[in-house]
Amino acid sequence: MRREPSEPLYVISVAAKLVEMHPQTLRMYERLGLVRPARTQNNIRLFSDVDIERCRQIQRLTSVGLNLAGVEMVLDLLERMEAMRRELEAEMAGRAKEMEREVQRLRREAAARR
Repeated sequence: MRREPSEPLYVISVAAKLVEMHPQTLRMYERLGLVRPARTQNNIRLFSDVDIERCRQIQRLTSVGLNLAGVEMVLDLLERMEAMRRELEAEMAGRAKEMEREVQRLRREAAARR
């Protein structure tokens, strides 16, 4: 059975081991809004594979010298770029459908004239 990458699975101790960070670092990232793990009814943090990858991305950015404010800006820009990419793809798909409909219409007209 395949699971979604956004499915919350890992408690903070497991997540910390997966990304080789101290749990307190993950708590700080959450406080700063850099990562948003899900919470259970008992308020236990559950990290998804998406959260784990985001923590790794934060690690990479800080390892090249960015401070956490810079990391926040980069992550925000990346999210905005991804949203624009999805929007562009949707627009292109819509235009492709329009073009296909127009091609079909022109073919019908040409066939009717023969």
